[in-house]
Amino acid sequence: MSLAQLHYTSAPQGPDGSDGPHGPGSRFTAVTPGIPPSLLKEAEPLLGYEPPRDAPAHPGAAELAAFPQAFSHSLLSDGTRLLARAVRTGAGGGPAGSHTHAVLLPGDAGLPGGGLPISAWNSSRWASAAPADGAPAQLEALPPSGLLGREALVGFAASRGPWLPGFLAGLRELTEETSVPRDTEPAARIVLVERDSADVALWIALACAVLPRDHADRLTFTTYTRRPRDARQRIVGVLPGDAPEPDGRDHGCRVHDCTAPVPAEHIPTDSWAGIAARVWLGRAPELFTEAAALPGGVFSPGALAAVALCADLAPGPDGRTAAAGWAHTHARALGDARLHRLVEAFRTTAEDRTTAEFTALTRLFTALPEDLGRRLAAGLAPELRAGVADSGPGISRPVELLRVADALGVDCTDLLPGLAHRLARSLLGPGTAEAQGTTDAPGTADTPDPLAVLEDVLEEHFELRTALLSALDALAAEDPPAAVRLLGRTPLALTGVQALPHLRMCAGAPWTRAAGGGDGLAALHAALRACGVSPFTDPLVLRTAVRLVWDGGAPAPGEARRLLSETGSDAHRAAGTWRTLVRAALDGPADTAADAHGGVEANDADAAALAHDLLRCFPDELEPRVRGALLLLEFAGEIGAGRAGPPWTERVLALRAEAEPVEPALLARVFGTLARRLLSEERPEGELYALIHCGEPRLLSTYATAAQEERVRDRLRTAPAYAADCFIAWSSLPGANRAWDSTRTALLDKVLRPVVRALSDEDTASVERSLERAGVHRAEEFRTWNRPGALSRLSRRLGGLGRPR
Repeated sequence: MSLAQLHYTSAPQGPDGSDGPHGPGSRFTAVTPGIPPSLLKEAEPLLGYEPPRDAPAHPGAAELAAFPQAFSHSLLSDGTRLLARAVRTGAGGGPAGSHTHAVLLPGDAGLPGGGLPISAWNSSRWASAAPADGAPAQLEALPPSGLLGREALVGFAASRGPWLPGFLAGLRELTEETSVPRDTEPAARIVLVERDSADVALWIALACAVLPRDHADRLTFTTYTRRPRDARQRIVGVLPGDAPEPDGRDHGCRVHDCTAPVPAEHIPTDSWAGIAARVWLGRAPELFTEAAALPGGVFSPGALAAVALCADLAPGPDGRTAAAGWAHTHARALGDARLHRLVEAFRTTAEDRTTAEFTALTRLFTALPEDLGRRLAAGLAPELRAGVADSGPGISRPVELLRVADALGVDCTDLLPGLAHRLARSLLGPGTAEAQGTTDAPGTADTPDPLAVLEDVLEEHFELRTALLSALDALAAEDPPAAVRLLGRTPLALTGVQALPHLRMCAGAPWTRAAGGGDGLAALHAALRACGVSPFTDPLVLRTAVRLVWDGGAPAPGEARRLLSETGSDAHRAAGTWRTLVRAALDGPADTAADAHGGVEANDADAAALAHDLLRCFPDELEPRVRGALLLLEFAGEIGAGRAGPPWTERVLALRAEAEPVEPALLARVFGTLARRLLSEERPEGELYALIHCGEPRLLSTYATAAQEERVRDRLRTAPAYAADCFIAWSSLPGANRAWDSTRTALLDKVLRPVVRALSDEDTASVERSLERAGVHRAEEFRTWNRPGALSRLSRRLGGLGRPR
């Protein structure tokens, strides 16, 4: 039976200036009788040919051959299909025209011989000119040219690898939007930008090789158009200059520009498209037909990946995951032979296997016959054990793999201690979730919260729970604050027979001085009761308790003395907390006041006593510098208590040199104690002289500060003999050194003078009598210094000539 044909020509304008009915020279030149006029009217807009923008008006033979062919398959309103080829015509460099040869195919029948419409591309039976007699010749078939064979398609797919996933994703979307388009204005279309219309034909043939036969037979297309937005076909080819905006959605156009690089951000994530691209690149397009016969059809990523695996093709981790998920439901559809091949494919080690794939394989395991299940488990065992033992960042993957191993019966008992230790380290790290990596960032839609994953597995896996709690307890002993943070985020039940003393203490935190009513030892006792273990049995619990109570700091010296007394040196030595006791002695703040006689207050006394105890209890542990610092503190305590014999100043400065660098708080404490004792009337003979000549700026500054304390001012106001003593001391040895001159001048002018000027005449006379007992010249110097209107410079010239007491 002959095919109904249409010949449509656009010829140059004739010499007489005549035009065709639809533009200069456009007209039907031959039509098979019996075609309704309404159908011709609908078909005519689909038959025209618009040359490229930069096409020559008078092309030569070679230029004519380079014009694109507009080979199209279109759907008419009554269901009839129009298959047409339009080409540019002309000869001898004259004006160019075009000719379109088309055939009409019934809606329920394809090409004679069963070929797909695209197979007629470049068929030898297409005419490039109208019949000379105006009647179409009989046309019974359009035999394929052979240019779109299997080898041509797989070679073309290899050359278009970067664009394959995007094109195939768009093809699936178009097919699922409407399996058989009936409208004359398709909602969406794929626009292929190629420099050669023959490449567009290859794209269309590639698409038809993927689609089921009925979809491929009715796929509409055109290999070339100037106006893709107005095209009525589903796949449209254009030259680079006619492409719509490359956002992929311009007026329903999904644009794939194969003349430009693929933008990375536009690479699709369609699972089926990725697998289908791998099938093409694996040169196995026959797998599309095989997948189409399985449940889910050709667009099922699992079915396509399953047949790819059976054919020894690698569909990637997403493909293997999809195949395992599909086979869990449809294993019987594969048949015994293919199911065996699929299991063997899964048994092959894959470096890129994901946790999701392992999970899918676990589900597949439950659906397999027993013998195949055992083979699958045995094949996956090395990978699973390696994954559980993996020491890389992240906690979700090894825990999930352990769950998979349990489900598959893979024994990982020997790996649990190492896994537990790594999990404990990860959990106690900063922020818990992947400061160490990216996989386990706190939960998103696709990535579960690692803590939630861990909690689920711990509920299922008693052995891992036991090992993890033991590992966490050991690490809590190293870093109690980190354990407190973890237990604040993830309340782990500590019920059971495990001791877990450090975790139990951290779970009860905060153990602070405030929790003990301001008493650090009370808080420490509460923490030790919570852990349930005596520090004499396990000294490390003492270390944990100390760190929790004082939060990285140190107890007050008095607390430290009581703690050492209660616990003894052996426990502190084993726990390493003797260092905290040393810090308590050396770093504690000095008292800011002293008693009326210049003695030390309780805090300074406790610090000195603690230094004495530490020197006695830890003689072998103290390094030389620390020993020197404690000796300095101990000597300061003896000075403050009035037990130290001279020399004071020289001894303090010598011990300070041994203890360098001295802790600032310790130096302030020692210098403060020495300065207050040097301001007392009971200072040994020669100590003031040693102070003056040492020239130590910080000690002299501390001495000046202590002299301004209220207790000194009160003593000056109420004890004439003390005022006389201070006048003698502060007026002694002018010019000894610059630091002393500055200090004594300030003391005379800013401390002593305001007090003396406020004394009554009787008290002033008492001061003078005390000075006369030290020498008549002392009293005269005082009267001169205290004379109203006396200048400061005169004061600076005054000074005792004798040796100071």
